[in-house]
Amino acid sequence: MMSLSPPPPRPRRFRRLPAALAGATAGALVVGLAAMPARAESGAGAPLGTVARTAGGAHFEPGPCPRTADPIPDLARAYCGTLTVPENRSHRHGRRITLAVAIIPAVTGRPAPDPIVWLAGGPGDDAVSEIPMAVAGGLNRDRDVIFMSQRGTYSADPELTCPNIDEFNARALGLVSNVQSTRRLHVEATRECRARVVARGADPGAYNDIESSADYDDLRKALGIRKWNVFGISYGTHLALNYMRLHPDGIRSVGIDGVLPPSLAGGAITWKAAREGFDGLFKACEQQTACNTRYPNLKSTFLRLVSELEAHPVTTTVTVPVHPEPVKVVLDGSNLVTWLTSATHVAAGVPRSLDELAHGNPRRIAEQLAGGKYSPAAIGRTSHGLVYGIFCSQWTPYESRADIIRGGRQAFPTFPRSMLANAPQLAWLHDDCRAWDVPAAPPWIRDVTRSDIPTLALSGGFDAQTAPSNGAYVARTLSRSTAVTVPYVAHVVFADSTCAQTITRSFFDTPTAPNTSCLAGLRPPTFEIAP
Repeated sequence: MMSLSPPPPRPRRFRRLPAALAGATAGALVVGLAAMPARAESGAGAPLGTVARTAGGAHFEPGPCPRTADPIPDLARAYCGTLTVPENRSHRHGRRITLAVAIIPAVTGRPAPDPIVWLAGGPGDDAVSEIPMAVAGGLNRDRDVIFMSQRGTYSADPELTCPNIDEFNARALGLVSNVQSTRRLHVEATRECRARVVARGADPGAYNDIESSADYDDLRKALGIRKWNVFGISYGTHLALNYMRLHPDGIRSVGIDGVLPPSLAGGAITWKAAREGFDGLFKACEQQTACNTRYPNLKSTFLRLVSELEAHPVTTTVTVPVHPEPVKVVLDGSNLVTWLTSATHVAAGVPRSLDELAHGNPRRIAEQLAGGKYSPAAIGRTSHGLVYGIFCSQWTPYESRADIIRGGRQAFPTFPRSMLANAPQLAWLHDDCRAWDVPAAPPWIRDVTRSDIPTLALSGGFDAQTAPSNGAYVARTLSRSTAVTVPYVAHVVFADSTCAQTITRSFFDTPTAPNTSCLAGLRPPTFEIAP
């Protein structure tokens, strides 16, 4: 029920992709006033984030750092507070909501005056939870970095998470994907989530890019910042592209990583992304002698397995460290595609896993699927209120089920028709949105973004979640843009590539001339070769 699912567990992970981060204890709180100030100064000469301000209909109030599901040590040196905004700006005297704000100070003693604001992935991820990724990539080397929970996310009030959906997504691994009985259970979980959102007093129609863009513009003004830079990952690129055309004033530059254009977002482009990411990985294996010799015709093997499993699913039982009982996994064509969409993050093991499956052993793939869905970090972290607010107002009104089927057939002509209406991680999307029942956003929400704001569009050559070609697509209408594809890296290259981190930092230093020289030295992964 998410646009972007988590990668399988791996040694270092700061990102969802987008929403759940594996392997940490949920429920930990990080609360308290920060000890070290963010040194960029707001208008009156006070450190950024230490002065209460009102801008338009929004109010920033310094205060404790937000609760987080996992400990985030960097919050100990942050300045924090809350931004209070209208829930629905079309209702002048309506309900107000609060969004958590955390400002991580620059490492240098003399930071640049224009900070960076981070737009989280998802939709539905909490920006505060992504602080470790930003710090690990050195984003705060020369600038303060500002994190605000998007409306409805974990550290906002109200938080519109729905653990019932996360729990259903785990149980659904034991169901055949593309049958009506699964559809009914899927939609029932969505209805239960909507009831939870409404019971919290929320307006389901007020959680979208239009309101979120206004939230960020209000935050900039309330912090007294004349110009700032924007960095968005995954769904955060979708929001950034809308934000920069709805509220361009005050934006110095924009970095987007794992690009999802609002003008294309939906099922069809998700199929295209899967094809591009898969092909990138298969080609890398083909070009590596040891991999190609041990696993010849890997692409053909994968396509054959999808069709065979869709016709005759394989059921297995696995154990995962995070779950006390054995887990049933039905491996059909759709679940195999879902696995590979995320498994490009652990590309080195993919050929071996597919080969084992082709020889009757589904265990590695089943364990990776179950490990991601049953992780405690996959439960209760995602704001499904924001997820469906975006999907059901901005995507499904402007893309039919037939459009998704055509996109699937174009990307994967050999796939069975039973699979094509349910693009990867977007199962039963139109059925869910009928249950969610929110008004369509204005048609202009699907317009391309045209801007002369300097923009860096980053993509990964193994990205099967947002198509690598999306970077070049958005760059066509951004007159001062640089589109970069980092080879051999999956979704959100900033998280996994020191080269991407170097390019990003150099971009914010010199937005019209980022240093991309590190690309020349990149090499493909060494694929695992089974005995």
